[in-house]
Amino acid sequence: MNRTISPPIKDAVEFDIKLKPYELFTLDNGIPVYTMKSDEQETLQLELVFPAGSWYETESLEAAATNFLMRNGTSKHTAQEINENIDYHGAYLNRNAYHENATYTLHCLSKHTEVLLPTLQEVILDPIFPEEELSLYKQNQKQKLAVNLLKCDFVANRFIDKYLFGDFHPYGRVSTMMAYDALQADGLKAFYKKHYTYNNCKIFVAGNMPADIISLLNKYFGSTQWNGESNLVKLDMPIQAAEEKKFRIFNDENGVQGAIRIARHFPNRYHPDFPKMLVLNTIFGGYFGSRLMSNIREEKGYTYGIFSQLYNFRQTSALNIQTEAGRDVCEATIEEVYKELTNLQNEPVPKEELDLVRNYMIGSILGDLDGAFQLIQRWKNLILNDLDENYFYNNIQIIKTISAEELQQLAKQYFTPSDFYELVVI
Repeated sequence: MNRTISPPIKDAVEFDIKLKPYELFTLDNGIPVYTMKSDEQETLQLELVFPAGSWYETESLEAAATNFLMRNGTSKHTAQEINENIDYHGAYLNRNAYHENATYTLHCLSKHTEVLLPTLQEVILDPIFPEEELSLYKQNQKQKLAVNLLKCDFVANRFIDKYLFGDFHPYGRVSTMMAYDALQADGLKAFYKKHYTYNNCKIFVAGNMPADIISLLNKYFGSTQWNGESNLVKLDMPIQAAEEKKFRIFNDENGVQGAIRIARHFPNRYHPDFPKMLVLNTIFGGYFGSRLMSNIREEKGYTYGIFSQLYNFRQTSALNIQTEAGRDVCEATIEEVYKELTNLQNEPVPKEELDLVRNYMIGSILGDLDGAFQLIQRWKNLILNDLDENYFYNNIQIIKTISAEELQQLAKQYFTPSDFYELVVI
């Protein structure tokens, strides 16, 4: 080996990326189990997913409250006993409620899987929603809300979603003190019984799985009495966007910083322009070397960070640019954002910049596929959105082959400044 000669550098776009397939099993009651095995570490991730997000609410906040309080007491154990058992085994049981789905995720050492599954079973199948836990939840959430409402970035996030989708749309609805006060245990129990059913459940397992993992899941979730069967109907929720597009809100008259949000509607991931826009958005504001960062952070010094993102919502999407800047430079920051939008409309992206972004995006995907936990998350996103591996490979191909001319046309179609909602919260 001649150490005076450096090894050849291979661009990320030259790699032939393959998405490792999952294994699918079906429990006795029909629950699908998607597995990704790995023997590298003695750890396991087990996630149960239900269509129990805010899209299905009949009362504001009941999806999040139901999801949170399911682990705060069963007919056999209190919240403290459940938490102590999980902590004793060095495990984590996380729960989350999103717009469409709600999840319960167990992270544990593989050897503790069998001893922890009865606790997970209790949480999923036997929550009782104690009144004292609900009261404590409402008190804590209202205190958090009161603190957060003093923060300009929190307020800006609430308002921009309301302007884009409307007060009553699940994507635009926000938490309020009155909504927390209105939560009732009977309402949470009804929501739970309708949405946390066996026929609405999908299970994703990754890591170093016990050899009998499917029989264990069958024992605790496949042949156990659930709430029964529930056939959900997802209502069509029309978007009621604000008519005005420019807003200035003074949340703190003495505030020295402003939260800026500039956003517009965009088609969801099923539209052919969505994967192309991921490339354009990365160039514009999707990574640390983006045009927004180079201009507004590095050159102008208006902010510590600025970025843009595409919402990955199921029903629709939006392009959202967000940053916090000094109060005296908020308007100048907005001008620079629009300048970068129009630059992408007027001039093709230089080859060197486009090649850099291609390598960055492919490199990020390679990192996201490193390990069973990351792989099962990639598959979960595809499965829950009724997509397959062809969607993944099509996105890879677009990143590798999209031209500067295509990106310029995309910018002309979607980067017109007058199409954006503009918000500053001081």
